[in-house]
Amino acid sequence: MSTHPLDGHVAVITGASKGLGKQMAQSLAEAGAAVALVARNRELLNAVKADISKSGGRAELFVADVIDETEVTALAEQIRIRLGPPDILINNAGINIRKPIHEFTLEEWNRVMHTNLNGPFLCTRALVPGMIEKKWGRIINMTSIMSHVSLPGRAAYSSSKFGLLGMTKALALELAPHHITVNGISPGPFATEMNTPLMEDPVRNAEFISRIPLGRWGKVEEIGALAVYLCSEAAGFITGADILIDGGWTAQ
Repeated sequence: MSTHPLDGHVAVITGASKGLGKQMAQSLAEAGAAVALVARNRELLNAVKADISKSGGRAELFVADVIDETEVTALAEQIRIRLGPPDILINNAGINIRKPIHEFTLEEWNRVMHTNLNGPFLCTRALVPGMIEKKWGRIINMTSIMSHVSLPGRAAYSSSKFGLLGMTKALALELAPHHITVNGISPGPFATEMNTPLMEDPVRNAEFISRIPLGRWGKVEEIGALAVYLCSEAAGFITGADILIDGGWTAQ
Protein backbone atom coordinates (compact mmCIF):
# COMPACT_ATOMS: atom_id res chain seq x y z
CA MET A 1 0.00 0.00 0.00
CA SER A 2 1.03 3.63 -0.44
CA THR A 3 2.09 5.75 2.52
CA HIS A 4 -1.31 7.48 2.57
CA PRO A 5 -3.75 4.93 1.12
CA LEU A 6 -6.81 6.77 2.45
CA ASP A 7 -6.14 10.22 1.01
CA GLY A 8 -9.38 11.87 -0.03
CA HIS A 9 -11.61 9.67 2.11
CA VAL A 10 -13.81 10.66 5.06
CA ALA A 11 -13.99 8.09 7.86
CA VAL A 12 -16.49 7.91 10.72
CA ILE A 13 -15.41 6.03 13.85
CA THR A 14 -17.92 5.52 16.66
CA GLY A 15 -16.65 4.96 20.17
CA ALA A 16 -13.56 6.95 19.15
CA SER A 17 -12.80 8.45 22.54
CA LYS A 18 -10.66 5.60 23.87
CA GLY A 19 -9.33 2.10 23.38
CA LEU A 20 -9.48 0.48 19.97
CA GLY A 21 -11.68 3.23 18.54
CA LYS A 22 -9.12 5.87 19.46
CA GLN A 23 -6.30 3.88 17.88
CA MET A 24 -8.22 3.20 14.68
CA ALA A 25 -9.04 6.90 14.39
CA GLN A 26 -5.36 7.77 14.75
CA SER A 27 -4.30 5.09 12.28
CA LEU A 28 -6.83 6.14 9.63
CA ALA A 29 -5.83 9.78 10.05
CA GLU A 30 -2.17 8.85 9.61
CA ALA A 31 -3.20 7.01 6.42
CA GLY A 32 -4.66 10.24 5.06
CA ALA A 33 -8.36 10.05 5.91
CA ALA A 34 -10.28 12.98 7.37
CA VAL A 35 -11.75 11.46 10.52
CA ALA A 36 -15.05 12.09 12.27
CA LEU A 37 -14.62 11.18 15.93
CA VAL A 38 -17.93 10.10 17.47
CA ALA A 39 -18.62 9.36 21.14
CA ARG A 40 -20.55 10.74 24.10
CA ASN A 41 -17.60 12.19 26.06
CA ARG A 42 -16.51 15.57 24.65
CA GLU A 43 -13.45 15.88 26.89
CA LEU A 44 -11.99 12.55 25.77
CA LEU A 45 -12.79 13.30 22.13
CA ASN A 46 -10.98 16.64 22.41
CA ALA A 47 -7.86 14.80 23.57
CA VAL A 48 -8.02 12.39 20.62
CA LYS A 49 -8.53 15.25 18.18
CA ALA A 50 -5.54 17.09 19.66
CA ASP A 51 -3.31 14.03 19.27
CA ILE A 52 -4.34 13.60 15.62
CA SER A 53 -3.83 17.30 14.89
CA LYS A 54 -0.34 17.23 16.42
CA SER A 55 0.56 14.42 14.03
CA GLY A 56 -0.64 16.46 11.04
CA GLY A 57 -3.95 14.66 10.59
CA ARG A 58 -7.42 16.09 10.19
CA ALA A 59 -10.19 15.24 12.64
CA GLU A 60 -13.44 16.74 13.87
CA LEU A 61 -15.34 15.64 16.96
CA PHE A 62 -19.05 14.92 17.14
CA VAL A 63 -20.78 14.25 20.45
CA ALA A 64 -23.63 11.82 19.84
CA ASP A 65 -25.29 8.71 21.20
CA VAL A 66 -25.39 6.03 18.50
CA ILE A 67 -28.60 4.51 19.87
CA ASP A 68 -30.55 7.75 19.47
CA GLU A 69 -32.16 7.79 16.01
CA THR A 70 -32.58 11.57 15.94
CA GLU A 71 -28.98 12.19 17.00
CA VAL A 72 -27.62 9.77 14.41
CA THR A 73 -29.62 11.44 11.62
CA ALA A 74 -28.29 14.84 12.66
CA LEU A 75 -24.79 13.41 13.02
CA ALA A 76 -24.70 12.21 9.42
CA GLU A 77 -25.66 15.67 8.15
CA GLN A 78 -23.14 17.47 10.38
CA ILE A 79 -20.30 15.22 9.24
CA ARG A 80 -21.22 15.84 5.62
CA ILE A 81 -21.20 19.61 6.18
CA ARG A 82 -17.95 19.77 8.15
CA LEU A 83 -15.84 17.06 6.49
CA GLY A 84 -17.60 16.02 3.32
CA PRO A 85 -19.61 12.89 2.43
CA PRO A 86 -18.35 9.94 4.52
CA ASP A 87 -17.34 6.80 2.61
CA ILE A 88 -15.81 4.84 5.51
CA LEU A 89 -17.70 3.77 8.64
CA ILE A 90 -16.28 1.85 11.58
CA ASN A 91 -19.02 0.73 13.98
CA ASN A 92 -16.91 0.42 17.11
CA ALA A 93 -19.08 1.74 19.97
CA GLY A 94 -20.12 -1.08 22.27
CA ILE A 95 -20.71 -2.12 25.86
CA ASN A 96 -20.53 -5.34 27.84
CA ILE A 97 -22.43 -6.33 30.98
CA ARG A 98 -21.11 -9.51 32.58
CA LYS A 99 -23.46 -11.44 34.85
CA PRO A 100 -25.44 -14.70 34.99
CA ILE A 101 -28.53 -14.72 32.81
CA HIS A 102 -30.93 -15.03 35.76
CA GLU A 103 -29.52 -11.81 37.24
CA PHE A 104 -30.04 -9.71 34.10
CA THR A 105 -32.76 -7.11 34.07
CA LEU A 106 -34.56 -6.47 30.80
CA GLU A 107 -33.21 -2.90 30.87
CA GLU A 108 -29.62 -4.20 31.08
CA TRP A 109 -30.19 -6.72 28.29
CA ASN A 110 -31.74 -4.07 26.07
CA ARG A 111 -28.91 -1.63 26.79
CA VAL A 112 -26.38 -4.12 25.41
CA MET A 113 -28.53 -4.90 22.38
CA HIS A 114 -29.28 -1.27 21.62
CA THR A 115 -25.63 -0.22 21.77
CA ASN A 116 -24.00 -3.22 20.09
CA LEU A 117 -26.62 -3.98 17.44
CA ASN A 118 -29.05 -1.09 17.01
CA GLY A 119 -26.21 1.45 17.02
CA PRO A 120 -24.45 -0.09 14.00
CA PHE A 121 -27.82 -0.41 12.25
CA LEU A 122 -28.67 3.26 12.74
CA CYS A 123 -25.21 4.53 11.74
CA THR A 124 -25.05 2.28 8.69
CA ARG A 125 -28.55 3.23 7.57
CA ALA A 126 -27.68 6.92 7.89
CA LEU A 127 -24.40 6.78 5.95
CA VAL A 128 -24.98 4.12 3.28
CA PRO A 129 -27.00 6.38 0.93
CA GLY A 130 -23.96 8.62 0.47
CA MET A 131 -21.74 5.62 -0.25
CA ILE A 132 -24.24 4.29 -2.79
CA GLU A 133 -24.27 7.68 -4.50
CA LYS A 134 -20.46 7.69 -4.59
CA LYS A 135 -20.36 4.04 -5.72
CA TRP A 136 -17.66 3.29 -3.16
CA GLY A 137 -17.59 2.54 0.53
CA ARG A 138 -16.04 0.62 3.38
CA ILE A 139 -17.91 -0.53 6.47
CA ILE A 140 -16.19 -2.29 9.35
CA ASN A 141 -18.20 -3.72 12.22
CA MET A 142 -16.25 -4.45 15.38
CA THR A 143 -17.61 -7.88 16.08
CA SER A 144 -15.58 -9.80 18.70
CA ILE A 145 -14.19 -13.24 19.36
CA MET A 146 -17.49 -13.51 21.27
CA SER A 147 -19.10 -13.71 17.81
CA HIS A 148 -17.43 -17.14 17.51
CA VAL A 149 -16.93 -18.49 21.02
CA SER A 150 -18.23 -17.43 24.40
CA LEU A 151 -17.73 -17.51 28.16
CA PRO A 152 -20.06 -17.75 31.17
CA GLY A 153 -21.77 -14.48 31.96
CA ARG A 154 -21.57 -13.22 28.36
CA ALA A 155 -25.06 -14.14 27.13
CA ALA A 156 -26.08 -10.60 26.25
CA TYR A 157 -22.74 -9.59 24.76
CA SER A 158 -22.35 -12.75 22.68
CA SER A 159 -25.94 -12.52 21.45
CA SER A 160 -25.38 -8.95 20.29
CA LYS A 161 -22.06 -9.74 18.62
CA PHE A 162 -23.36 -12.88 16.88
CA GLY A 163 -26.15 -10.65 15.58
CA LEU A 164 -23.65 -8.06 14.38
CA LEU A 165 -21.71 -10.74 12.53
CA GLY A 166 -24.94 -11.81 10.80
CA MET A 167 -25.66 -8.20 9.86
CA THR A 168 -22.13 -7.91 8.45
CA LYS A 169 -22.62 -10.87 6.12
CA ALA A 170 -26.08 -9.78 4.98
CA LEU A 171 -24.96 -6.22 4.26
CA ALA A 172 -21.90 -7.45 2.36
CA LEU A 173 -24.22 -9.17 -0.10
CA GLU A 174 -26.73 -6.33 -0.21
CA LEU A 175 -24.16 -3.60 -0.84
CA ALA A 176 -21.73 -5.44 -3.11
CA PRO A 177 -23.46 -4.17 -6.30
CA HIS A 178 -22.67 -0.64 -5.10
CA HIS A 179 -18.94 -1.39 -4.63
CA ILE A 180 -19.26 -1.13 -0.85
CA THR A 181 -17.44 -3.75 1.20
CA VAL A 182 -18.63 -4.79 4.65
CA ASN A 183 -16.35 -6.73 6.98
CA GLY A 184 -15.97 -7.56 10.64
CA ILE A 185 -12.96 -7.35 12.90
CA SER A 186 -13.07 -9.74 15.85
CA PRO A 187 -10.52 -8.62 18.45
CA GLY A 188 -9.32 -10.90 21.17
CA PRO A 189 -7.45 -9.71 24.29
CA PHE A 190 -5.93 -6.28 23.69
CA ALA A 191 -3.95 -3.95 25.93
CA THR A 192 -6.59 -1.24 26.37
CA GLU A 193 -7.67 0.91 29.30
CA MET A 194 -10.44 -1.59 30.08
CA ASN A 195 -7.88 -4.32 30.73
CA THR A 196 -5.38 -2.21 32.69
CA PRO A 197 -6.44 -3.56 36.14
CA LEU A 198 -5.87 -7.13 34.93
CA MET A 199 -2.53 -6.31 33.29
CA GLU A 200 -1.30 -4.60 36.46
CA ASP A 201 -2.00 -7.69 38.59
CA PRO A 202 1.09 -9.93 38.07
CA VAL A 203 -0.61 -13.17 39.08
CA ARG A 204 -3.83 -12.68 37.15
CA ASN A 205 -1.96 -11.26 34.17
CA ALA A 206 0.38 -14.27 33.97
CA GLU A 207 -2.55 -16.68 34.24
CA PHE A 208 -4.44 -14.86 31.49
CA ILE A 209 -1.46 -14.66 29.12
CA SER A 210 -0.88 -18.38 29.56
CA ARG A 211 -4.22 -18.91 27.76
CA ILE A 212 -3.13 -16.91 24.67
CA PRO A 213 -1.17 -19.08 22.22
CA LEU A 214 1.07 -16.19 21.16
CA GLY A 215 1.78 -15.49 24.83
CA ARG A 216 1.07 -11.75 24.91
CA TRP A 217 -1.63 -9.11 24.81
CA GLY A 218 -2.51 -7.64 21.43
CA LYS A 219 -1.12 -4.21 20.62
CA VAL A 220 -3.72 -1.61 19.69
CA GLU A 221 -1.55 -0.54 16.74
CA GLU A 222 -2.18 -3.97 15.22
CA ILE A 223 -5.92 -3.28 15.12
CA GLY A 224 -5.23 0.12 13.58
CA ALA A 225 -3.12 -1.39 10.82
CA LEU A 226 -5.79 -3.98 10.03
CA ALA A 227 -8.50 -1.32 9.87
CA VAL A 228 -6.42 0.79 7.47
CA TYR A 229 -5.86 -2.22 5.22
CA LEU A 230 -9.55 -3.18 5.11
CA CYS A 231 -10.47 0.41 4.23
CA SER A 232 -7.90 0.65 1.43
CA GLU A 233 -8.11 -0.20 -2.26
CA ALA A 234 -5.80 -3.13 -1.59
CA ALA A 235 -8.66 -4.89 0.27
CA GLY A 236 -11.26 -4.24 -2.41
CA PHE A 237 -11.96 -7.95 -2.96
CA ILE A 238 -12.58 -8.70 0.72
CA THR A 239 -16.21 -8.49 1.80
CA GLY A 240 -18.47 -10.50 4.09
CA ALA A 241 -15.39 -11.62 6.01
CA ASP A 242 -14.70 -11.52 9.73
CA ILE A 243 -11.03 -11.14 10.60
CA LEU A 244 -10.02 -12.78 13.85
CA ILE A 245 -7.13 -10.94 15.50
CA ASP A 246 -6.79 -12.75 18.80
CA GLY A 247 -3.34 -14.28 19.18
CA GLY A 248 -4.76 -17.71 18.42
CA TRP A 249 -7.41 -17.66 21.17
CA THR A 250 -10.24 -19.08 19.03
CA ALA A 251 -7.99 -21.66 17.35
CA GLN A 252 -7.88 -23.68 20.57
